[in-house]
Amino acid sequence: MRHATLDLSKAPRWALALLLASLGMIGPFAIDTYLPAFAGIATSLDASPVQMQQTLSVYLFGFAFMNLFHGAISDTIGRKPVILAGLGMFTLASIGCAMSTSIGALVFFRGLQGLSTGAGIVVSRAVIRDLFPQDQAQRMMSLVTIIFGIAPAVAPIVGGWLFVHTNWHAIFWFLAGLGVLLLIANWRLLPESHPVRLRQPFHLGNLMRGYRELVGSARFLLLCLASGIPFNGMFLYVLASPAFLGEHLGLAPTEFWWFFVSTISGIMAGAWLSGRVAGRISPRRQIRIGFVIMTTMAVSNAGLNLVFVPDVSWALIPISLFAFGWALMVPVITLLVLDLFPARRGMASSLQAVVGSAANGVVAGVIAPAVMHSTVALALASLTMMSVGLVAWFWLGWHWPDVGRRVRGEAD
Repeated sequence: MRHATLDLSKAPRWALALLLASLGMIGPFAIDTYLPAFAGIATSLDASPVQMQQTLSVYLFGFAFMNLFHGAISDTIGRKPVILAGLGMFTLASIGCAMSTSIGALVFFRGLQGLSTGAGIVVSRAVIRDLFPQDQAQRMMSLVTIIFGIAPAVAPIVGGWLFVHTNWHAIFWFLAGLGVLLLIANWRLLPESHPVRLRQPFHLGNLMRGYRELVGSARFLLLCLASGIPFNGMFLYVLASPAFLGEHLGLAPTEFWWFFVSTISGIMAGAWLSGRVAGRISPRRQIRIGFVIMTTMAVSNAGLNLVFVPDVSWALIPISLFAFGWALMVPVITLLVLDLFPARRGMASSLQAVVGSAANGVVAGVIAPAVMHSTVALALASLTMMSVGLVAWFWLGWHWPDVGRRVRGEAD
């Protein structure tokens, strides 16, 4: 199939990357901006730590549930309408969070935020693959990841500043304003990359056949596990950051940015390298290198925490290098997922996100509260989740040895 060209867009490639990355930035901002205000929100709303943790887990489960439909709907009606509807709902939900006067209301509107943010994150991946061939898509995916990486570094800084100098309500008013800006920008500039002739019919039978086809593919599921579960080896520390940074490392809320900047720097560096090697080495080799780095860092992190008392001088380094390894491989795995079912890229992107975000929800609601009391427990849980992805990748390579093996038509 001939790929659409950039004349569909009203902006140059870097601007299109910025536009697509902005859609992925909503998720990190919706999570990381309010983490420094956790204690303040709990005091203001008379909420327990468990109830505050629910504001994370309900968001993540809402994100996972709606991801079942964002991509499939975009395969039917086009990418742009789904993205715009998601941005609109996110804006309204953020206003609801800002106006909440009870923990129940905050949990409810956080759930609505989760239902909406996936639209941009999921569908933007399909847009990239719609517009670009393999190597260019990997470079664009890497560029988007680099720009996207700025969000988790900036979000806690913004959230901490707003909380200290105003109040926690201002954090959600800020998110509402961000939603309005992105809605206007994407309405005016985002190209529609999925032409009418390629759209799937919208009826239940066709939808269920698509889900059965994807869920019945062992290759698809293993690729999703290989990319989505290791992410939680890093994301666990984000979710546990109030305890990890505040209690174990003794950082003030305004100092949380040390962790986020180091981790996101790892993600940005890994994504940059992924774009640089696109088309030069096989996807298989690139994924293998990423897993070697993650395994080394996860084992080192566990060993260091078993032997030494955690200190900020070294405790953040293994996590940032782990993030580097993950970002090096994830653009490649994402493209392998999308290319398994070219006619259902939106649905494939949805289900890939469902696997990852469902795992995120379990980690937020169950694993993080169970292990955040100890840096050793955090490190061992991180190692375990990385190992799940590693086993999935080995299993995939054992049964389908040609997956990701070729580059530009050459054997690896």
